[in-house]
Amino acid sequence: MPMTETSNPTDHHPQEGDSPALDLTARIAELENEVAAQKDQHLRALAEVENVRRRGAKEREDAVRYAATGVARDLLSVADNLRRAIESVPDVEGQSEITKTLLEGVAATEKELLSAFERNGIKQVAALDQKFDHNLHQAIFEVETTGKPPGTIVQVLQAGYVLNDRLLRPAMVGVAKGGAEADSAGNRHHTVDTTA
Repeated sequence: MPMTETSNPTDHHPQEGDSPALDLTARIAELENEVAAQKDQHLRALAEVENVRRRGAKEREDAVRYAATGVARDLLSVADNLRRAIESVPDVEGQSEITKTLLEGVAATEKELLSAFERNGIKQVAALDQKFDHNLHQAIFEVETTGKPPGTIVQVLQAGYVLNDRLLRPAMVGVAKGGAEADSAGNRHHTVDTTA
């Protein structure tokens, strides 16, 4: 029995209108599109990996920069108490030698603590005679007649501090009151919101 060749439906036999060159060109274009899509996907993945690496580096840097935040906040009350102790002695001249020596020791301790703060990136917030800044100051009260422009800090009740560029504690302040009057430059000032 002679063997007959069976045709496979997947075999492509060129027909009269088919051109092998056109099929090859279409396949090349299809493969080039796939390569371009894969290249785009690869570049996006590389960019994402780089973003994750940068985020991780920033988080590590922040962790190191701000690791002392909790301890620093706890030590602020120590600085406050040292300042209160110094200010509680009204007249050093009228005090005994023991009191003077004790006060000098407290002042030296405060100076050393503030110096240690500085070395570790903890700085006191400038407040007195500064323009009120809600990012750094907390207004506790307003003062009617100060001779200062409205919104100027006229009293500091408690010092504020920053660690590097992050606020540890706002300065608690009293602010010169001003209505909606205009200053010499024509800027309008409004009463400071003391509910902050």
